[in-house]
Amino acid sequence: MATLEEQQSLERARNGDRAAFGVLMRQHQRRVHRLALQLTGSAGDADDVTQETFLRAFRAIHRFDGRADLFTWLYRICVNVALNLRRQSKRVTADLDDPRVPEPVDGAADPALTAERASGYRALARALDSLSESLRTTMVLACVEQLPYKDIAEVLGCSEGTVAWRVHEARRKLREIIPADVLAALEEP
Repeated sequence: MATLEEQQSLERARNGDRAAFGVLMRQHQRRVHRLALQLTGSAGDADDVTQETFLRAFRAIHRFDGRADLFTWLYRICVNVALNLRRQSKRVTADLDDPRVPEPVDGAADPALTAERASGYRALARALDSLSESLRTTMVLACVEQLPYKDIAEVLGCSEGTVAWRVHEARRKLREIIPADVLAALEEP
């Protein structure tokens, strides 16, 4: 639910106030970039997708009717831009410098465990990249962004039942792709 401040900024932005749009952009930029990073697997592509998302939102803000939350609308734009980029480039990144792999915590107790976890996250990123676009996007929204199914359905333009099926199917496929020992390593504290 939007705050009163966000609603006021949104109304001013709809009326052409660029500064008000800037306020909205700063409020949502980190979340949109995080989603773009998960969908593209590349920091550079995520930057481009984030920029294009807000450019498209700025151009269409006067048409935003407020029936959905602003972040849901922005996520939908971001998903569309990221999927278009992936279709155009047909490039998937999942290497040692994959930005989706968490950095080790300074002073990690066991370097071998840290390396094993990083390897597991890279395997998970590659497995996610092997899923269809609809399954991968749904999993990112559900498991990484932790959005409720209702919001995911709104972002993707499908029913909550479809979201639930996609999450179930993606998890089933991931269990087939990712070795059990890798999954176990990722689940350890």
